[in-house]
Amino acid sequence: MNLSEYAQYDALGLAALVRSREVSAAELTACAREAIETLNPQVNAVIEQFDPAEAGGKPDAPFFGVPFLVKDLVVHAAGRRCEMGSRLALGMVADHDTHLMQRFRAAGLHTVGRTQAPEFGYCPTTETVAFGPVHNPWALDRMPGGSSGGSAAAVAAGMVPIAHANDGGGSIRLPAHCCGLVGLKPTRGRVPIGPDAADGLNGLAAEFVVSRTVRDSALLLDLVHGAEPGDPYVITPPARPYADVITRPPGRLRIAWTDRPWSGTAVDPQVQTALAATVRLCAAQGHELVEARPEFDYEDYINATHVIWTANLAGWVDLIAAATGREINQGTLESTTLACWEHGRSLLASDLLWAFGVMNTVSRSVAPFFTDHDLLLTPTAARPALPLGEMNANDAGLDAFGWTQKVFEFAPFTALFNMTGQPAVSLPLARTGTGLPIGMQFAGRWGDEATLLAIAAQLEQAAPWPQIAPLPGQR
Repeated sequence: MNLSEYAQYDALGLAALVRSREVSAAELTACAREAIETLNPQVNAVIEQFDPAEAGGKPDAPFFGVPFLVKDLVVHAAGRRCEMGSRLALGMVADHDTHLMQRFRAAGLHTVGRTQAPEFGYCPTTETVAFGPVHNPWALDRMPGGSSGGSAAAVAAGMVPIAHANDGGGSIRLPAHCCGLVGLKPTRGRVPIGPDAADGLNGLAAEFVVSRTVRDSALLLDLVHGAEPGDPYVITPPARPYADVITRPPGRLRIAWTDRPWSGTAVDPQVQTALAATVRLCAAQGHELVEARPEFDYEDYINATHVIWTANLAGWVDLIAAATGREINQGTLESTTLACWEHGRSLLASDLLWAFGVMNTVSRSVAPFFTDHDLLLTPTAARPALPLGEMNANDAGLDAFGWTQKVFEFAPFTALFNMTGQPAVSLPLARTGTGLPIGMQFAGRWGDEATLLAIAAQLEQAAPWPQIAPLPGQR
C-alpha cells in the first residue's frame, strides 16, 4: 500500500482491509510512519513516534491495526513522555495508562506517536515555544487551531485517519474547524478521564478524538464511553449504539441558529455566508430552522470560565514544577501561561465557589432552550483559521484576563457548552474563497450525542467534505 492509497481510507476502511487480510496491521503502521516522515517536516504536528507502536486489542477489535496518535495532554501511556507543550514539563514520563488510553487500545487502535498541544492546552492555536508552530495542512501559513491542533493537522494531512483530542473550551471543535474535520465534544462524563483526575477543569473538559468521517467518531464513541469505578458521573447510556444511529435519518428536527455571539464579537462575512448556506442545507433535508439563541449573563459566564481555567492551570503548573524541580518563570512558561498561573494562584476558594455557582446558573438558563429546540446551530469560530503568529501565547503585553478575552474573540461560540456540559460537534461544511475550511457547530441536549451524530451523518451524505489536505508537493 502506498501513501496515496493509505490516505484514501478512513479508520474503519483501514480496519476492514486488515480484517480481509488485504494488508496487515504492521503494513499500516509502516504506512503511518512513512506518512509522518514525509509530511511532518511541513506540518510539525507529531513530536514523537513510538517505537514500537502502542498496539492493542484483539484481531477482532473494530479498529484493529488502525494507526492512531495521542495528543500530548491528559491521555498518556505508561513509559511514554507527556510534556503538555511546555518547557516546564520536558522529559516527564507517565508511569501508568489513563483509562481512556486503555480503551483506545482495546478498540484495536495502534498508537504510533504523540501530537503537539499548546502549553497546558490554554490556547486556540498550537504554536509553542517548546516545539514550534504546527502548520495547517490546508494553508501552511495558517494556524491549525488548538488545543488539539497537532492531532487535527496530522489527521487532515493524512498521517493517520483519527487521533485523540480533548476540549475544555473548544479544543476539539476549533481544530476541526481550522483543519476541516469532524470534531465531537461528548457530554460531560460520557468518556472517562481518570484515574489522575475526577473530571477535567472541574467538569469543563471532555475527552475524545478528531476524525475525517462521522462513522469513525460514532463507532469509537460506542467503544470508549461509560464510567470507570470511582468516576464522579455516571450518565444515561445511549438507547442504541451510535454506529446504528447514523444509519437512519434523524427525522424532522427543530434547529435554532444564530450568528450573533453573546460577547458581541464581529463574525467574519465568509463565516456568516457559510452559516446561511448551512441553514439552507438543513432546511433542504426537511428540518425546521428558526433564528434564536439561549440567553444568559455573559459577563458572569466569561469571568467564571476565566476563574476555572486559571485556578486549574495554577494547580497543574505547581504540581509539574514540584515533579521536575524546575523554577516557574519566563524560561519555563510562555508569557500568558505565566500571567494566568499568577492569577490562578491569587484566587480564593470563595472565587472558585462563585464560579461553580455561575456554572449552575448558566446551565439552568441554557437548558430550557433545548426543550423547545432539538439543536442549536452556530459557526464554530468567528473567523477562519488565522495567520500563524496572530494568536501569540507568548505575548508579554497581555495580562491573564486579556488573554482569555483574546481566546474568546476568536472562539465566542464553543466554551458555553463546556460550562453546560452539553455535547457539541463541529462539521466541515464550508470553505472560504481560498479553500480554508469553515466549521459549523451543532449543540444538542445533555446526553444526546445520538441526534448530533445522526444529523452529522445526514449532512455528510448530502454535502460531502474533502478528506485530505493537498499539501504542496506531496499529493
